[in-house]
Amino acid sequence: MLAAGRRHSVAVRWDGTVVAVGDSRAGECDVDRWDGVVAVAAGNVHTAPNTGRSHTVGLRVDGTVLATGWNGDRQCEVRGWRGVVEVAAGWRRTLGLLADGTVLATGRAAEGACDVAAWRDIAAISCGDWHSVGLRSDGTAVGVGNGGRGQCAVGSWDDLVAIAAGSVHTVGLRADGRVVATGAASSGATAVDRWRDVVAIVAGSHHTVAIDASGRVRATGDDGHGQCAVEDWTDVVAVAAGSTHTLGLRADGTVLSAGDDADGRRDVASWSGLLRPTTG
Repeated sequence: MLAAGRRHSVAVRWDGTVVAVGDSRAGECDVDRWDGVVAVAAGNVHTAPNTGRSHTVGLRVDGTVLATGWNGDRQCEVRGWRGVVEVAAGWRRTLGLLADGTVLATGRAAEGACDVAAWRDIAAISCGDWHSVGLRSDGTAVGVGNGGRGQCAVGSWDDLVAIAAGSVHTVGLRADGRVVATGAASSGATAVDRWRDVVAIVAGSHHTVAIDASGRVRATGDDGHGQCAVEDWTDVVAVAAGSTHTLGLRADGTVLSAGDDADGRRDVASWSGLLRPTTG
């Protein structure tokens, strides 16, 4: 219901429409005509001089998928997808989880991050820059793509309820509220060993964000733009992490933001009527 990309932010309203702010040089914020949407994903890539263009994906209530923005590797070619229950977007690619636990992929194939055809019994998906991860229904995980920094080393994980992929790291949430991580440690994004009572996780390019059972938010990793300055946030029900910014949706429907405010990516204060997580 909330997503953050390289230079833009996206959210779903309760009526199925979508709102977006930020840099739309490739059309990634062209979502004004979307309807019937229940989830969104924003293509993300680490901040670098040669990155910027992105895409946005929307999942409709009927299981079809919408996409807009940069399509250089056919990452927006999702028109024929049917029966999708979850979407994920990375750099130059899109994944779609089907109700039968298999996964569709379109976009850049060079690093192998789209090699998901053999995946089975998948319950959740996430995209990093050059790798993709899946959570199996039995609580284990699978990863494909560039694992040069250890970001795909998730084969030993178990008892998971959520998973998230950053640029060169991956995090997993266990059923007991603890968090595990693998990948590049230099940014501090994998420093999650002491986290407890966590109920939701997301991964930005080089930072990791979590919500605990009390609705408070914690973050670790690269804080060069203040994207980890979330310690005062309360009553939060959903979070999203982009390359250098973080979003939080509160139970009262207001949206918080931290980090880089360039290109208007944090112009979310006026957002209202957003879809919120279901409970129970």
